[in-house]
Amino acid sequence: MRIGSIVAVATLTLLTAACGKSEKASPAATAAAPEPTEAEKQALLASFPAPYNTADVANGQAKFAICQSCHTITPGGANMTGPNLHGVFGKKSASNPDFKYSDALKATGWVWDADKLNQWLEQPKTFLPGNKMSFAGLSDAKDRTDLIAYLMVETGHKP
Repeated sequence: MRIGSIVAVATLTLLTAACGKSEKASPAATAAAPEPTEAEKQALLASFPAPYNTADVANGQAKFAICQSCHTITPGGANMTGPNLHGVFGKKSASNPDFKYSDALKATGWVWDADKLNQWLEQPKTFLPGNKMSFAGLSDAKDRTDLIAYLMVETGHKP
């Protein structure tokens, strides 16, 4: 190992220790696949079932700004107030072992899909009483469709 590399590693270690953080990088984060091109994202979007295949992902990205205060979507991303959402589609609810879910969500046994997420995002507290999500909901159906399509594209969902 070169001296410059040793100094960089030592500096990074000291900085994270000073911040009180000792996060380890997940295997997914250290071996991340290259970011898909815009053309690949558009092809993926077109492969989704209606209405997601014609959604406005730019609007979905704008709506995700609301979610970013609690959720990340990158492979191996951190859990925050809410769990990381990468790979959420097709995943059993409350299955991230590094996140403390509500008993209500743990009891559902759901597998997340676009329809379930649509229902959840409309009014989380009404849809599943007792869950910990403080988000009031996204009442506009088109905004929910666009947000879900954005999540499908950005989290690597394959139809």
